[in-house]
Amino acid sequence: SLASTAVTCFTRGLDLKKETEDVLCPANCPLWQFYVFGDGVYASLSSVCGAAIHRGVITNAGGAVRVQTLPGQENYPAVKANGIQSQVLTRWASSFSVTRTRNAVLEAVGQSVSTARPSTGKRPKKPLDKKAGNKDCKADIAFLIDGSYNIGQRRFNLQKNFVGKVAVMLGIGTEGPHVGVVQASEHPKIEFYLKNFTAAKEVLFAIKELGFRGGNSNTGKALKHTAQKFFSLENGARKGIPKIIVVFLDGWPSDDIEEAGIVAREFGVNVFIVSVAKPTTEELGMVQDIGFVDKAVCRNNGFFSYQMPTWFGTTKYVKPLVQKLCSHEQMLCSKTCYNSVNIGFLIDGSSSIGDSNFRLVLEFISNVAKAFEISDIGSKIAVVQFTYDQRTEFSFTDYTTKEKVLSAIRNIRYMSGGTATGDAISFTTRNVFGPVKDGPNKNFLVVLTDGQSYDDVRGPAAASQKAGITVFSVGVAWAPLDDLKDMASEPRESHTFFTREFTGLEQMVPDVIRGICKDFLDSKQ
Repeated sequence: SLASTAVTCFTRGLDLKKETEDVLCPANCPLWQFYVFGDGVYASLSSVCGAAIHRGVITNAGGAVRVQTLPGQENYPAVKANGIQSQVLTRWASSFSVTRTRNAVLEAVGQSVSTARPSTGKRPKKPLDKKAGNKDCKADIAFLIDGSYNIGQRRFNLQKNFVGKVAVMLGIGTEGPHVGVVQASEHPKIEFYLKNFTAAKEVLFAIKELGFRGGNSNTGKALKHTAQKFFSLENGARKGIPKIIVVFLDGWPSDDIEEAGIVAREFGVNVFIVSVAKPTTEELGMVQDIGFVDKAVCRNNGFFSYQMPTWFGTTKYVKPLVQKLCSHEQMLCSKTCYNSVNIGFLIDGSSSIGDSNFRLVLEFISNVAKAFEISDIGSKIAVVQFTYDQRTEFSFTDYTTKEKVLSAIRNIRYMSGGTATGDAISFTTRNVFGPVKDGPNKNFLVVLTDGQSYDDVRGPAAASQKAGITVFSVGVAWAPLDDLKDMASEPRESHTFFTREFTGLEQMVPDVIRGICKDFLDSKQ
C-alpha cells in the first residue's frame, strides 16, 4: 500500500512492526529531545523521525520516510548532523535505515495504528504511573559490574541476571530511579548512561546485550573513572538527587581501591560494595589490601556493604539491596563540601586598600566562590563590605546561581574609610548568618583585611565561632598576625593566611577551598 503510518516525534524503530514501513513524521519536533544512536545505520532504540532529520531525509517540517529494519551491530558512532547530536551505543540487537519515500501518499491513514497516540477517551489510568516509575526512590545509580577473568563468562551472565532483577524491582521511570552500567575489567567501559533509558524493559534489554570483556579486575580504576565521569549533567545526572555506585566484586580487586573511594566521597557519590565469593583464607595472601571493602564504601558503618555467598540462587538478595538503595536519608555521602556550605565573605573596604587592589580582592572571592555548586538546594554565598560601617552587598538568599553570584561580586563598589573589623564580624554573625543558622549547610566566614582593626576582634570572633561558624582570616600587607590568629578558628595555623602583596591572593585560592572542604569532612566524620 502507498499509505503512510502517522507516527509521533518519539516513535522508535523498535515500535514499528513491519520489515519496511512508510511513516509520516509530524512537523516541529523539539530537536533536543531526540534520542538517536549511530549514523546512517541507527540502533532501533533511536527515534525514527530524529534519525530521518539527522540523515537529511526530511527537515523539521516533517514528511514521509521509509524505515527499513536491519540486523543489530556493534559500536554505533556519535555524529552531529542537521542540528542533532547522535550518541554512541556499544551494541544493540536490531537497527534501521531511513530513506525518502517513493511517491508516497502524504495524507496519513490508519490513525488506529499502535504507534499513534491513543485517544484520550477511554485511556486507563495505570500506564501513566508506570512511566513515571517509583517516585519514592529518587536516585541516580551506576551499576559497576565485574567483567574480569576472576568472574568468567558463566558467572558474568548470572551477575547480569541479578543486576536486571534489581533494576526491575527499583521501579525505573522518568520520575523514579535512573540507572546506567559500567563494566570493570582491565580498562573501565561505560556501557550506558543514566539518560539512555527511562523504562525498566529497555534497561533489562540493554543489560542482556552486555558482552563480557575479561582482563584484570581493576575495580579501583573503574570506580574512580565512574565517580569522575559518569554523573555529569550532560550524561543525565539530575540535580539534588543522590548519586550511587553499586560495585559488584567477585573475589577481590587487582588494584588499589582506597584512593577511588576518597575520590567518590569528594564527588558526593555513595559507594556500595556487593561482594560475592569472598577470598578464602588461602587466597588472602593474594589480596593487596584485606580491608578493601571498608576503604571504598561511603561510610564504614555496615550499611554500604553487602555480601552474597555465590551467584546462584540470588533472588532472595534482590529486595534487601533495593531497600538499601532507596533509603534516601541514609545516603550520607550526597552532601559534599561543594554543595553543602554557606560561605560569607567579609571584605575590608578601608582607604588604605585603593581601587586596583580592591579589584584583586573581588577576584579572590570570585575564584573561591566559583569552586562551589551554588543553587537553591546547594551552597550559598554572601558578601559584606566594611569600613567603620558595614554594608551587606548580598545575603545568602539573594542569588541561587553561580552566574548571578559572580556578576554580583563584579558589581561591588569600593567604599573607602576606616577599619572596624570586630564590629563587622558581629554585624555579619547577626544579620547574614542569623537567618540561616538552622539550615542544613555548614557555615564559614572568610574575613579579608589589610590592616590593624580599631576595635577588638577577639570577642566578636569567639561569639561567631560559638554560633557554629568556622572563621578563616586572610591578611594582606599591614594586617597584624596577632589579629589574624585571634579571629581564626582552631587550629589557628590552618585557618590563618597572609600575603605581603594583594597579587599574592591568587595563589591562596586553592588553599582556602581545601581548608573549607577539610573542615566540612571533619565535621561529618
